[in-house]
Amino acid sequence: MFESLSIGATGMHAQQLQVETIANNLANVNTAGFKKGRVNFAELVARAPLPDLQGTRDLLAPRQASAAGVALAAATKVFDGGEMKRTESPLDLAIQGEGFLELAMPDGTRAYTRGGTLKVNADGQLALLDGTPFRPGIQIPDNAQRLVVSASGRVQVAVPGQANLLEAGQLELARFTNPSGLLAQGGGIYRATDASGEAIGGRPGEDGMGALAQGFLEGSNVKLVEEMVGLMVAQRAYEASAKVVQAADEMLGMVNGLRR
Repeated sequence: MFESLSIGATGMHAQQLQVETIANNLANVNTAGFKKGRVNFAELVARAPLPDLQGTRDLLAPRQASAAGVALAAATKVFDGGEMKRTESPLDLAIQGEGFLELAMPDGTRAYTRGGTLKVNADGQLALLDGTPFRPGIQIPDNAQRLVVSASGRVQVAVPGQANLLEAGQLELARFTNPSGLLAQGGGIYRATDASGEAIGGRPGEDGMGALAQGFLEGSNVKLVEEMVGLMVAQRAYEASAKVVQAADEMLGMVNGLRR
């Protein structure tokens, strides 16, 4: 019965994590570029001998595994593509297909994003709204009047007195063997981990990389119906685990109430 209390508690904790993940997904259903989270659970077992009720247990027999509850196995992001939403803004950029844009973080490390609304930062570089520039850096002239980003990542600008567009740089993409292993940093920014593997670089539209789409934003990949169904399932599972804890508590109360 003591194990029942523990097992029921692990079930309640697991479903609480599930509900928190679903709540975060639903809260970001309208966040551009948001990738929904998913939690995976694993069964816990304890190595323990079976009870020797008849006094005939073989002392050399292997110890048996007994149930011991559930635990979080992994919390990952699902990188399915979201809906491409046309904005017509030249500073909105999305990736249609696989890949991430590489960022140069202030601490000198690299991070990755699926795009978003851009700006020219204080150093004159093309960057995200928070000022984080892309890698390699793309310098935008102060007198630039128009920005053009091609599907292949070629960045050009229009400046006064020039009939033709000027070359500003080339955006590159990176992909991972296991993007679910990327570490989320908030704001649609991710870092590589041992689980994700090393970044594999390439140009947009080549070698399986996605193409860039200027004037578009990638919507969230959260599907409301799936999340609501998952929320109801998690709620019912939480209630069932709570019933187990309640039943075990009542049985212990009965034992404590026994009289010789």
